[in-house]
Amino acid sequence: MSTDHDQPAHGQVPSAGRPLALITGVGRTVSIGAGIARRLAASGWDIAFTYWAPYDDRMTWGREPGATDEISQALTEHGAATAAIEADLSDPDTPARIFDEAEQRLGHVAALVMCHCESVDSGLLDTSVESFDRHFAVNARATWLLIREFGRRFAAPPGTGRIISLTSDHTVGNLPYGASKGALDRITLAAARELAHLGVTANAINPGPVDTGWMSEEIRERCVRGTPLGRLGTPRDTAHLVDFLCSREGEWINGQLLMSNGGFA
Repeated sequence: MSTDHDQPAHGQVPSAGRPLALITGVGRTVSIGAGIARRLAASGWDIAFTYWAPYDDRMTWGREPGATDEISQALTEHGAATAAIEADLSDPDTPARIFDEAEQRLGHVAALVMCHCESVDSGLLDTSVESFDRHFAVNARATWLLIREFGRRFAAPPGTGRIISLTSDHTVGNLPYGASKGALDRITLAAARELAHLGVTANAINPGPVDTGWMSEEIRERCVRGTPLGRLGTPRDTAHLVDFLCSREGEWINGQLLMSNGGFA
């Protein structure tokens, strides 16, 4: 893992009295992760976030130049101290390094929000072993290792810790993504029990179809038709739910797989 700066571009000093959220998968300004980061910053959190530009390079949307600086600037406008951490989550050593850097730059992590993913469309007959393994390394193994680091290092008051992961139930024609996200669900929900002694809650959110640049016009129209409210989900929709779960009022929601998809079927 490498970082693009020895020090964060913005907010080098942690903000007094603000808890720290670590959010993975915040590589583009239109991403769900970026939406969550902005919402939590507005609610009083400092934000460490990860990104991995080589993943975007492989996708149809490509890399977004200057995205990390733009996201960081938006967070600081809400008073948040920030740290942007470049992170290859296919490397099993990366989760510990992320926590090391977040702690060195901003302090102890109180909320872990996992929005990262590997997602390449393929089905039962055309998925390669290499692709299958990479999906499970990023979507399942990295989730486990991030949660493990969070549990080992958690130092916030009992009842304030939060773990949230983003999942999906899409498997047809998207086998390695959906299967590895199913594993992510189980890992996340296990944390609600296994980290109960720390006063940490853990939930998984299925945001349904959110167009962050990957949808064709055909997919977009089909998803709109399949949603009772007649629109697609947005990063803000997911961010509002994450914000609630990270609040004191959200403490009683625990060990749940939450559908936040507008009734999409």
